[in-house]
Amino acid sequence: MTTNVMDTSKKSSVIPMAIVAVLFFILGFATWLNGSLMPYLSQILQLTPFQGALILFSFYIAVTFTAIPSAMLIKKVGYKNGMALGMGLMMVAGLLFIPAAMSQFFPLFLLAQLVMGAGQTLLQTAVNPYVVRLGAEESAAVRISIMGILNKGAGVIAPMVFTALILSNFKGTVGTVLTQQQVDNMANGLILPYLGMAVFIGILAFAVKKSPLPELINEDNNSDSCQGEIRETLSHPNLVFGVIAIFLYVAVEVIAGDTIGTFALSLGVENYSVMTSYTMMCMVLGYILGIMLIPRFISQQAALTVSALLGLVITFSILFIDTQSFVVANALLVPLGGAQLPDILLLIAFLGLANAIVWPAVFPLALSGMGKLTSTGSALLIMGIAGGAFGPLLWGLLSGISSLQTGYSVMLPCYLFILFYAVKGHKMKKKVVPA
Repeated sequence: MTTNVMDTSKKSSVIPMAIVAVLFFILGFATWLNGSLMPYLSQILQLTPFQGALILFSFYIAVTFTAIPSAMLIKKVGYKNGMALGMGLMMVAGLLFIPAAMSQFFPLFLLAQLVMGAGQTLLQTAVNPYVVRLGAEESAAVRISIMGILNKGAGVIAPMVFTALILSNFKGTVGTVLTQQQVDNMANGLILPYLGMAVFIGILAFAVKKSPLPELINEDNNSDSCQGEIRETLSHPNLVFGVIAIFLYVAVEVIAGDTIGTFALSLGVENYSVMTSYTMMCMVLGYILGIMLIPRFISQQAALTVSALLGLVITFSILFIDTQSFVVANALLVPLGGAQLPDILLLIAFLGLANAIVWPAVFPLALSGMGKLTSTGSALLIMGIAGGAFGPLLWGLLSGISSLQTGYSVMLPCYLFILFYAVKGHKMKKKVVPA
């Protein structure tokens, strides 16, 4: 199924891109709340590292079984309606957090996360093709980078909002045994913020439904069955390896963004809930560099290679640095009035810089030459977001066996494969047999 916008003039693209930009911000805000929610619930419910990782697992695992159904649903109802339905599911998820907080029943929190992940998957599957198709393919990484700035910019803001609305009322609780009254108060502190988020997303879903967003046209209305399309799509090595690269990329992105707060909590850092903002700020910096440099000074492939190498170097540094070292913070943050944070936390945040360009580079490289299979290929790439479920889970398992610091070793093979895709994997095209 080939997708094109009905009117591709520059003038007509302004409003659609503005609407898409808002949606990417909402996706980022809801997604990166997990970085604050994970240590917060770990503190309230006394969760182990593995149990805490289940909070992320339940969110991202929804991608595994909802990506292909999302693509099928979008074919029936259209991209714009798919966006509205995705936000409707996100609204329901926000409302589920209310009984979860009132009952302090961990499985209900996991259910809310699962529904939120399903809604995000539907919205992602609908909105990403707009970014790729509203312009030339060779500059797609730049447009995705712009959306990434909004998405990760929301990731900077979300932990700060979470801290201001929820955690600000519970100072001095880090490293202490909470009373039942404190646990009740902290849990109930989630109710109003999630209610407000649900109402806002519901209003936005209605606005998108009524917006002038142009529909993407399905040029091939007589396409093969979904199963046949999937088989044909999987015959393209650059797409298959791209799905694996996205899977591993999201694994390291979520580990860097969402476990940093839990690690900070274990080190006794009082403002653990804002640590995700540090990682997201580094990602925003990476996206800005991508917009400035790609494709003017560096190709998408070269940027992906640099990102993978940087990820490997930083990961090795995380594994061997002293957790009580404060050299970087004392040199860069403290003189400017910043917090004195352990260097290992700053290194985890710096992974955001290494991760920023991976999605913008892999997505267009993987969809290159897919033609009528673009929609199905996009859905398979979106399925790669499931890496966010398994990466933190492996981190939690390894952390429980050894230490939280050692858990970050799971990122090494991920960056090695991304390096392979940058150097060779994206070039492996489907062989065309002469007639």
